[in-house]
Amino acid sequence: MKDSKVICIGEALVDRLGPYGGDPSVDKPFQDCLGGAPANVACGLKRLGIDVAFVGCLGQDQIGKKFQNLFASRGVDIRGLQMHPFLPSRIVLVKRDLSGERTFGGFNGDKGKGFSDQFLQLADIKSICLELMKDSNWLVLGTILLASNESKKTILWLIDEAKKKNLNIVIDLNWRPIFWDKKFAPNTQPSKEICSLVHTILEKANWIKLAKEEAIWFFNSNVPSVISDYFSHKPNIIITDGKNPIQWNIQGKNGILDPIKLSKVVDTTGAGDSFLAGLIAKLCHSKSIKKNSFNFENIVRFAAACGALVCLGEGAIDPQPTFADVEEFLSQHS
Repeated sequence: MKDSKVICIGEALVDRLGPYGGDPSVDKPFQDCLGGAPANVACGLKRLGIDVAFVGCLGQDQIGKKFQNLFASRGVDIRGLQMHPFLPSRIVLVKRDLSGERTFGGFNGDKGKGFSDQFLQLADIKSICLELMKDSNWLVLGTILLASNESKKTILWLIDEAKKKNLNIVIDLNWRPIFWDKKFAPNTQPSKEICSLVHTILEKANWIKLAKEEAIWFFNSNVPSVISDYFSHKPNIIITDGKNPIQWNIQGKNGILDPIKLSKVVDTTGAGDSFLAGLIAKLCHSKSIKKNSFNFENIVRFAAACGALVCLGEGAIDPQPTFADVEEFLSQHS
């Protein structure tokens, strides 16, 4: 069996973190942290010892340069990284309450023509992605780039090719209304048309991760087995819910796990992405175990520890743990 290698596809951007209890669009000081769910997962996987490639589009600006340096320092394969000639990289304004919980408050840097992540060009990366898939066995992506017609074409093609090549397809259902329409409020629910579009790509996923509110919005249920049964191929489902228990239905088996309690939370940005990186990394490291003998609870607990450790620092990427960090953390929180 070839070594595990993961392709992460999607947005790389800056999270502009506002002061606790304040607004980054009007208050100072704020802190800019590199982020974007697929970029977070890619960096998290590499830190956990998994070979990974990132496919996405950035602007030819300071943010783009910082990401190139970050990916190089982590050892992430960026042959599939495009640099748009004139559209800027995206800055997301992140509001944080006094407990560190965050909400999205709009974008910054748009010059009226959109952001680079919306224009991932298939023609420019098709051959590169086909080459990457030869050495890969996982494809990881979110649903945000479906909001852009250009990037949607690329995403749909990549999923189809990954399916043909029997890659494990992992989809993180990220519902961020403002990416679909900047006029949408943070609590805007998806329309029937958006739900239908998202369901079409979830039909090809082996693993689906989503938050409790996303489960309810897209499936009218937060029961993992119900969501798995929605699809004929019965994918593995994991539902997170912040500080509340994590639920799953994996290979037809239901489970529930209380998250690790932290005495202090600095920032929850990227916790779900670190969780997903931990889940995939643990599955990759456990590849020699027979399929029906996985200890799913231990796998989910490892992922939960990855998410918890990110909450102890600023931003989504800098606090990401190594495999040894997670094992030590778990030994102290058994």
